[in-house]
Amino acid sequence: MIRYDLRCAKGHGFEDWFDSIADYERLEAEGDLSCPSCGSRQVKRGFMAPALAGASAKAEPAPMPMCGMAQGGPGCGRCAFEG
Repeated sequence: MIRYDLRCAKGHGFEDWFDSIADYERLEAEGDLSCPSCGSRQVKRGFMAPALAGASAKAEPAPMPMCGMAQGGPGCGRCAFEG
């Protein structure tokens, strides 16, 4: 699936999802796209910026394994718990 920002000839902006780029291009060529605000069939893709996955998200550290699960088994000294 791909999301496009769209704009009609009257300047209304909206977004829609398509199965693929080819699916969008086929619907555009056939005139099967329409503005939900005014019904205009003169619809084009708007300007878009790529989404950068994870650019603002911080990765969470991996959880510590319970004693007996880590290397060395229970009481290995790798954590505060003694088996």
